[in-house]
Amino acid sequence: MGLLGATACHTVNREPAAAAAITSVDTITLPPALAGKVKISTVGSTAYQKQITTAGTIKVIPTKYAEITPPFEGRVTKCFLQLGMKTTPDMPLFEISSPDFMEAQKTFFQEKAQLEQARKTCKRQQDLVDNGVGTQKDLEEAQTALAVAQKEYDNAQMGIRLFKANPGTLVLGQPLVVRAPVAGEVIANKVILGQYIKEDAGSVATIADVSALWIAGQVKEKDIRFLHTGDECHIEVAALPGVTLTGKVYHINALVDEDTRSIEVLISVQNNNRALKPGMYVTVSFSGQPENALQIPLTALLQNGDTPAVWVAAANGQFIKRSITTNGANGLQVIVTAGLHEGERIISEGAFYLSGTK
Repeated sequence: MGLLGATACHTVNREPAAAAAITSVDTITLPPALAGKVKISTVGSTAYQKQITTAGTIKVIPTKYAEITPPFEGRVTKCFLQLGMKTTPDMPLFEISSPDFMEAQKTFFQEKAQLEQARKTCKRQQDLVDNGVGTQKDLEEAQTALAVAQKEYDNAQMGIRLFKANPGTLVLGQPLVVRAPVAGEVIANKVILGQYIKEDAGSVATIADVSALWIAGQVKEKDIRFLHTGDECHIEVAALPGVTLTGKVYHINALVDEDTRSIEVLISVQNNNRALKPGMYVTVSFSGQPENALQIPLTALLQNGDTPAVWVAAANGQFIKRSITTNGANGLQVIVTAGLHEGERIISEGAFYLSGTK
């Protein structure tokens, strides 16, 4: 009698819920008066895609980006650079008169002349020996001198190639031509005609291909198992309201950031209209691979302390309160990872009528 009186104090829309339920610890038996107020459903497994959202930063793809830093000092004599100019690999950007390059040219042509002279001397000694008027000793000395001259010439050629110049077309006194290492467009230019660029001057121009970019996002380690290389994702940019872009997971880092417990994920995205700019912040939404998961209505959940619970049907028309483990929501459904099995029956609606039971 005391139990019925205590339960009757709990009301839902002024309707006495306790008078309709017989309780025993975490077990209830529903009489007909309350059975019509609740809905009982069978737990089922349906396809589910995990939704993961994270912030990201747009960045240039490293292989499509180059800082132009002349390896040798000199004075700028010609400049072809313009902001926004399209470039191709090996395209001339500017020319400098470099003392180092000039010295390398002198050495190259000197060694080239000495090699020609050594070849003539060796040929002459070979002819003398063939005609019986030369000595083998003189021929061997000439051959040794030729080998040394060839080696010096090869070293001089390598010295010219250090300046990205072609020894086969080199002209004495020609300026050093600084060329584009990658295709793209000039996005920064500090080169001024007539300026003297020192060896430690740093970058004087920047070339980048921004037709495709990377987005670097951070995904929590508990969610990384849902992502795979090649997965599609959706990108929203604050600077482009109402526009949703599509990208693909390019790379998932192998290391976890110990401070944030997250993993960097690189997403590739096309930028043909140049609307995206490196440094912009974006929001990235991932959809994991479809997989079957137990799902129950949100209305079935009870709060059992700090743990969610549901009423599960047992024998003889009884229901047992059981704690469960969840992993996010799918619309109006809750994903259940532990505590329930497919085919079990639960109270899916009207569980609040029983909130006063213990």
